[in-house]
Amino acid sequence: MSVIYDFSINSLQGKRVDLSLFKDKVILIVNTASQCGFTPQYEGLQELHDKYKEQGLVVIGFPCNQFGKQEPGDAKVISEGCLINYGVDFLMSEKVEVNGAGSHPIFTYLEDSLPGVFGNNIKWNFTKFLIGRDGKPLQRFAPITQPKKLEKYLKQAL
Repeated sequence: MSVIYDFSINSLQGKRVDLSLFKDKVILIVNTASQCGFTPQYEGLQELHDKYKEQGLVVIGFPCNQFGKQEPGDAKVISEGCLINYGVDFLMSEKVEVNGAGSHPIFTYLEDSLPGVFGNNIKWNFTKFLIGRDGKPLQRFAPITQPKKLEKYLKQAL
């Protein structure tokens, strides 16, 4: 698989979503967690979604419980927390693993395409991947990178 559009995911509501639906759009993929110190980044991600969705930005959150067990809830708990606490209405996938043998294929692809500073594996929640309109990964951002800091890269990609 050479582009992100070759993959599909299951939404938090259990519906299959083919990423080919987002062909020619810029995609921001983020592994998320509801009980992490970085969880307030949901607010900034939602702001980016609101500001740039008409220009072709798609934000997709991937809840993950692999780091500090900071996403222990089921789909209902995750959905309610994102909506109630941060007003999230961008696409959220089902809970996934991002590292190891059970890693979702999207993250295996992204890690291989854009290795991190200390290797391919994702080190913590809220690692972000920017995908260009051609479906190819452009840039990887560390968990500490606030969504607002992504804006200049989004503008270039859009």
